[in-house]
Amino acid sequence: MDTISIIALVVLFVVVLRQRSQLSRIERDLAELRGMAVPGAAKSEAALEEILTSAGKTTAISAGAAPDAGKAQAETTSPATLRVEAAQEESVRPAAHQANAPEEAVAGPWGSARAEAAGDAEASPAQADASRKPDIETALGTRWAVWVGGIALALGGLFLVRYSIEAGIFGPGLRLTMAAILGLLLIGGGEFIRRTGYKVPVEGAAGAYIPAILTAAGAFTLFGTVYAAHGIYGFIGPAAAFVLLGLIGVATIAAALVHGQALAGIGLLGSLATPMLVASQSPNPWALFGYLAIVLVATGFIARIRRWTPLMAAAFAGVGLWTVAYMIEAPMPGFSVLVFISLVTLVVLAFVWLGKEQDAVSATLGFDLPSLAPAIFVALSALLLFVEPRFAEIGGAWPATILIAALLAAALFRPQALPLLFGAGVATVFAYLRLTPLATASIDFSGYAVMDTMPVAAAAGTSMVRIGLLLGLLFLGTGLWSARRHVSASLVQSASWAAWAAVAPLVIVLSLWVTFGNLDRDLVYALISLLLLAALVAGGEWIARAEEPQLTGGPAVSFALVGAGLAAVLMLHMAFGSGITTVLLGAAAVVPALATRWRSYPVLGWLSVGAVVGVLARVAFDPTIVGADFLSRTPVFNWLLPGYGVPALAFGFAAWQLARTTDGRPRLAMEAGSALFALLGVAMLVRHAMHGGVIDDGHVTLAEQAIYTLITLGAGAILISIDMRSPSSVLRYGSLIAGVVSALTIVSQHFAILNPLFTDESTGRIPVLNLLFLAYLLPALAAGALAYYARGKRPKWYSAMLALMGALLAFAYATLSVRRFFKGEFIGLWSGMEQVETYSYSALWLLLGVILLVVGVRFRSQVLRIASAALIAIAVLKVFLFDMSELEGVLRALSFIGLGAVLIGIGLFYQRLLSRAAR
Repeated sequence: MDTISIIALVVLFVVVLRQRSQLSRIERDLAELRGMAVPGAAKSEAALEEILTSAGKTTAISAGAAPDAGKAQAETTSPATLRVEAAQEESVRPAAHQANAPEEAVAGPWGSARAEAAGDAEASPAQADASRKPDIETALGTRWAVWVGGIALALGGLFLVRYSIEAGIFGPGLRLTMAAILGLLLIGGGEFIRRTGYKVPVEGAAGAYIPAILTAAGAFTLFGTVYAAHGIYGFIGPAAAFVLLGLIGVATIAAALVHGQALAGIGLLGSLATPMLVASQSPNPWALFGYLAIVLVATGFIARIRRWTPLMAAAFAGVGLWTVAYMIEAPMPGFSVLVFISLVTLVVLAFVWLGKEQDAVSATLGFDLPSLAPAIFVALSALLLFVEPRFAEIGGAWPATILIAALLAAALFRPQALPLLFGAGVATVFAYLRLTPLATASIDFSGYAVMDTMPVAAAAGTSMVRIGLLLGLLFLGTGLWSARRHVSASLVQSASWAAWAAVAPLVIVLSLWVTFGNLDRDLVYALISLLLLAALVAGGEWIARAEEPQLTGGPAVSFALVGAGLAAVLMLHMAFGSGITTVLLGAAAVVPALATRWRSYPVLGWLSVGAVVGVLARVAFDPTIVGADFLSRTPVFNWLLPGYGVPALAFGFAAWQLARTTDGRPRLAMEAGSALFALLGVAMLVRHAMHGGVIDDGHVTLAEQAIYTLITLGAGAILISIDMRSPSSVLRYGSLIAGVVSALTIVSQHFAILNPLFTDESTGRIPVLNLLFLAYLLPALAAGALAYYARGKRPKWYSAMLALMGALLAFAYATLSVRRFFKGEFIGLWSGMEQVETYSYSALWLLLGVILLVVGVRFRSQVLRIASAALIAIAVLKVFLFDMSELEGVLRALSFIGLGAVLIGIGLFYQRLLSRAAR
């Protein structure tokens, strides 16, 4: 019975196609007849004059051949007479056309069927105004009445059947017969109105196309009749109901050729709903998907003829939903039927739907919109076959591979079906990422990550390795070939293929290495990554030679070379240990920079930047380069030196090379990377030495922070110096950042958090070369020197800020040194002050104020002079507010005498300066 039903559907489809060809031939003949009968719009005055001129020439020729006859004809056919006859003919033809010419077909609701008008006749002004300005009365009368009427007809049939059931007037058989007759009458009425010539010359009335509404109501009634005969009364079996419902659905879709797209949508909806309406005790997936294949093929041909994009997309989506539902609900789905319906879907897309030109929307987007549905559902089917354990256990990976290959083949054959490439790529990537242990990790109640038994990898076994290598080669080969094929015509196409040629193989190799390989060192997968690296580099060059102009390094070339860079990163991690990997990854930044000597691809500089990002990621993950347990405790000469030093040198060389070739932002990023790793390296070596080889243990001390501050100040000076020789915005802003960071750390760490006055940290037993010397005097000298060096090279606020920091550090060093002289090694504030110590601060601050004043005048630094005034003001306040109450006897007198002498001396000093300036 299933075979007979399939044959019947095929025969019906062939008959419909033949009738469609005959109808198209009749329409063409009718158009030719219209072209002969209808002259078009009214001829212009110039065209009429041309007719009269040609008529005059003919008269003249006739007169030359027969003078007597010509004279007589000239008398009877004067130009005035010809003009009157021509006008009469023009006035008669439109009336005859309006009376006799058949009306042009109007597309049904939502229809995009093209009404082929033979002439170019313009509508009358009254018709034009009516079509342009529909009012509420027109809308109610021409559209809403028809829509509501169609719904009322369908509901009326249902209510009539319900009433007959409730009243017991007719038996079930008669009720179903009457319902079937009603449906056929509605369909016949719609066809009768269409054939008798139906046209509403009102804008928007095509959406209320009465023949299509009647046909839809009839189809709806027939659907309900067949379903009631099977599902309610059991008059017919599942097979007969399935065939009848399928015939009604396909016939409704075919009728849409003359009634519009809305009717096709109703027929498609009914066809897709048929399997749900018919229940069977022994479901046959081949019958189901064979029927869906016929529906899809029929819909594809009809949608192609009319270029109905929504109808085609809906058909693909409906079949895709049935496929996914079957995979989820069926106890053990058959692989062959899944492959069959997926291949039919791709064949309809590639050979039926995409056989004609694209619509405007798809052409604008660069890909075919309906192809999104096959891309999603076929890729989802392949992904489920890969990752679902019940499929993987019985070999679902190989059918999934067939579907992935079919997606790639269809995308290769039809460039418009670009979403198929993305569907194949996404399915492959997710399938292989699902293999990795991290994808199968779960969290237990204690909060720890627990790996399960990796059901996908265990079920698929080593077949995933073979399939992965096969798919990787398939993506790599087709991707590079297609990228080169489209590189001069479509950037989107070439870039997409090149991107997946890199992404899919990289993810496959990474997943297989993590799942089946040796994470410490695996030379086999390292060799595979090296081969992939070589293939992508060669492929990128091959694509670049096909560009127009050649060797410009467009998006496709960039994707291929970025993939090569990622393959290099994988290869280094697979083949070498942690320390060597970091060093080699940093050194690898030199390779693309050197390549800019021969190729000016924009991506090359960014590949060097990628190396900086990679090394930063490794350092952030493990600052000790080789792990804390394997780091030597020997100062300086350990893994920290090459781990930070080699990348810093490599980045610096890459920046130097890029400055002489491509320049641009990559060069600035490389300069920043070089400076950053140089600072990090020195800082890490200092911490390693000061903590006995232990990097991540112990808090930061004032001595360690002092070294960091000196390094930052020194880095600012180095960046300024390099910027003077080779100007760079990175160096300029880097030096400014270094100065600001130094100032912030001095204020927060040296003066507040780590100040031994507050922490009572030991300052050392040596009187001069102690902690205060390292933490305050040396940074004061460094800040002052940088402030002097930056004058004229950096903004004024920069030099002023550093000069102020230097003055404050010098003040702190002198003050804390005085306290150390009185208190010894520990100078905590809570140990109190004696009178001599208190007096010493007053004298010291006055002396420092004078020194700052002299230095400020000598170097013409307003900041230092203002600092001198502030310090002397503090000393004055201390003497009057503190010393007067705390000191006694001679110390109080000396405090005031010293203050007065200093202030008078400062006044005398300024007076001499002003007198000198006046002269």
